[in-house]
Amino acid sequence: MAEQHWLFSYGTLQQLQVQLDTFGRPLTGQTDVLVGYQLAQVQITDPAVLASSGQEFHPILRYSGQPSDQVQGTVFALSSAEIEAADRYEVADYRRVATTLLSGLSAWVYVAATDSRL
Repeated sequence: MAEQHWLFSYGTLQQLQVQLDTFGRPLTGQTDVLVGYQLAQVQITDPAVLASSGQEFHPILRYSGQPSDQVQGTVFALSSAEIEAADRYEVADYRRVATTLLSGLSAWVYVAATDSRL
């Protein structure tokens, strides 16, 4: 069986069209929460990402370290190949890091590449 990865999404990877364009299938997931981050916005200029998401501005996470800062999203089970596809979808403003969600699940999440804590 292929290796399974958990990916926490708080933005466009939750959109059906983005999932179909990126993974070739709709994803099913469960709601979860990431603690210690705040949402900001980043302007997207990549034509493929713009076409898939239909949005010029995407949410992006910035670390705050404050337990009161919580971001809701969806956690998806992905294969190694699908994680690589997600890496290709995310523009250079993002980087994938390991985290632990409020549920206790260990997952990957895309945060601001400029996060000084990382």
